[in-house]
Amino acid sequence: MRPHLALSAAIFLGWSAGATAQDHGAHGLAKPNLVLQQVVEGLPRDEKQSVRVMTASFKPGDKTVYHTHRFPVTVYVLEGAFTLELAGRPPLTVKAGEALVEPPGVAMTGYNRTDRETKVVILYVSTVDAPFLDLLSH
Repeated sequence: MRPHLALSAAIFLGWSAGATAQDHGAHGLAKPNLVLQQVVEGLPRDEKQSVRVMTASFKPGDKTVYHTHRFPVTVYVLEGAFTLELAGRPPLTVKAGEALVEPPGVAMTGYNRTDRETKVVILYVSTVDAPFLDLLSH
């Protein structure tokens, strides 16, 4: 993992690099829970990157705009379920405690197709001036 990605992951998870409680038999030390590990393509290679951590809430029936991203986007579902429709692929639904990576350059829209609110955390590492998304028309 490149250094800026390791730092991003540590910030995103609220975890600093170091040994776990299990490694040393100590009590009271937090241990991270690996939710998703995935090899991705299309991350920025500039000397500096912008790291964005965002939250979003979707009421039942809410959806995102039809869009693409210039770089991979990681979505972690806190509550409810999130369905992602990527162009040319079957819909993918992730539930609370699960995560997915939205690939760059693929047209998509996300939905809350449940009868309760869905809450997500979004991690986006991009070039410094890149927008979060690019709008598309259907």
